[in-house]
Amino acid sequence: MKIPQNIIKYFVGLLVVVAVRLIPHPPNVEPIMSTMMPFSKKWGWLSGMFFCLVAILGYDLATGTLGQWSFITAGTYAFLGVCAGFYFKNKDNKIRYYLGFSIVATIVYDAITGIGIGMLFYDQSFMVTFVGQIPFTLYHLAGNIVLSSVVSPALYKWVISNPEFEVQPILNKIALGFKL
Repeated sequence: MKIPQNIIKYFVGLLVVVAVRLIPHPPNVEPIMSTMMPFSKKWGWLSGMFFCLVAILGYDLATGTLGQWSFITAGTYAFLGVCAGFYFKNKDNKIRYYLGFSIVATIVYDAITGIGIGMLFYDQSFMVTFVGQIPFTLYHLAGNIVLSSVVSPALYKWVISNPEFEVQPILNKIALGFKL
């Protein structure tokens, strides 16, 4: 079986997601969006979708929190990963593109998972769900604005576009170390 050249880059991205999610933080501040966007930009919609599915389901499985909500959030984020792939297709690695996409995508995500699912699964009225969702969406927007401005462009430049993070150069360095 051939190992994909960019598998290490996925591990770095997943490590960013897990590390930030394990640090205590306000609710709805999470790094999945800001980490998914550079993958979608570089390798397209399938990469963004795959990254979201693995990041959410893998984390929830590893932490013992896998449940119905995991599949809802993974599906919604996978949809946003697909959208990101098309949005970033011909865009430069600029903060404004990451920021713009993250703001719109956060509102879409929270509308689906917060308002839509709240009304559907918990039999809440629209107004109760909408008003209750506002503080969580504000936290989510604030977190994604900061993370998309810092993490997304840096991850794209230093990891995703960096050929030194591909499998072959790393294997070559390991082999060279054994020859010394």
